[in-house]
Amino acid sequence: LKSNPSNNEEKEAQTQLTKSDELQRLHSQALSAYQQEDYEAAISLLDEILAVCVWDAELRELRAECYIKEGEPSKAISDLKAAAKLKNDNTEAFYKISRIYYQLGDHELSLSEVRECLKLDQDHKQCFSLYKQVKKLNKQIESAEEFIREGRYEDAINKYDSVMKTEPEVPVYATRAKERICHCLSKNQQSTEAIKVCTEVLQLEPANVNALKDRAEAYLLEDLYEE
Repeated sequence: LKSNPSNNEEKEAQTQLTKSDELQRLHSQALSAYQQEDYEAAISLLDEILAVCVWDAELRELRAECYIKEGEPSKAISDLKAAAKLKNDNTEAFYKISRIYYQLGDHELSLSEVRECLKLDQDHKQCFSLYKQVKKLNKQIESAEEFIREGRYEDAINKYDSVMKTEPEVPVYATRAKERICHCLSKNQQSTEAIKVCTEVLQLEPANVNALKDRAEAYLLEDLYEE
């Protein structure tokens, strides 16, 4: 406007400047809230900014961090996927998405995302370390499921024992492994052991339909019809 004054555009320019100042103020407040660990407030402020600055990858990554802290991983994934598209070579976003899927127990999607990271940078230390872990776990689970399809229940149980040793830190894998071991024991007519393992699963997940069905089969083998 200084180089080309125009009454028509003056009002529009002032509106844009006012909006810009407001967004900068909101941004400062969002960062402050994040630093004070008030993630709910930070998300609310970032929602306002991102309604205008739709294509800002860094703001989306910040909001994703807040979602992670607030225990909303699926919303974090959505923001990180957008950030991965908006910023070239965004290995960090792919790494974080892979980590979240892994923590949720979705090892296949985790493997897919960490591969995207390594496509961008094959020497990325964090991604390579995660890739090795997920690939090993993925292979063990696939192998165990193949044994189950073939009716080789003892082999499947041994393989799921290996899964629990490979990933002792993330509880969801131990629970899924025990659920499948419970299934194998029931199918293999090892009813006493099946009831024990199925019960362990049901203490963690009372509404686990697979464990309920497999324990019911085991009770039938023991002639415990009421149970």
